[in-house]
Amino acid sequence: MDFKNKKLIIFDFDGTLINSIPDLTLAVNKMLLHYNASPLTIEEVTPFIGNGAMPLVKRALKKALPNKELTDAFLEEAFTVYFSAYTAVTCDKTFMYPGVFDTLTKLEKKGYKMVICTNKPYSFIAPILEKLEIKHLFKSWIGEDSLTTKKPDAAPLLHLAKTQEVAIANCIMVGDSKNDILAAQNANMESIGVSYGYNYNENIADYNPTTVVDNFTDLEALF
Repeated sequence: MDFKNKKLIIFDFDGTLINSIPDLTLAVNKMLLHYNASPLTIEEVTPFIGNGAMPLVKRALKKALPNKELTDAFLEEAFTVYFSAYTAVTCDKTFMYPGVFDTLTKLEKKGYKMVICTNKPYSFIAPILEKLEIKHLFKSWIGEDSLTTKKPDAAPLLHLAKTQEVAIANCIMVGDSKNDILAAQNANMESIGVSYGYNYNENIADYNPTTVVDNFTDLEALF
């Protein structure tokens, strides 16, 4: 199997290109400290990641403050605290997975257009790309708040295909989460699941991506 007919590769961000769990956990725990709650471990926070920032905040609060009523007003306040905390540590301990830089560079040299579709808030994307020195490899990126809907809705993928002027048949989604695979299926787009990411501690293969790779460098043989 290969995808040499593809022209646009749409990458997820967290859990696919980068491991941001250390910084996300630090920000979550700064928020919990604000409410005098006990901190969570990286292992506890990991399954909470994938649907966006507010779901992460809500899941963390449910875990750390099980008896607290999570009203809309309280969640908004907690989200503000979390957002501020994550802004301060956006890319302190975040790192690229092995082989990401070299593989992306090779794909760019082969002529593929590359973009990012993530459920991370848009404002955090560019600072991380700049810190990791890979911003130049991507044509564009969108976050959870860029459109009215986010993954697993098809709209973000369809939007990227349209703005890059590439037919759906020549696009492919690469991600670690069921949200990535379901979004691709909803967009009638092929997909590659990476097995090393977060995905709520579920097996990415269970969501039937077109194929699965265990290492990011495995993409080189497919394109």
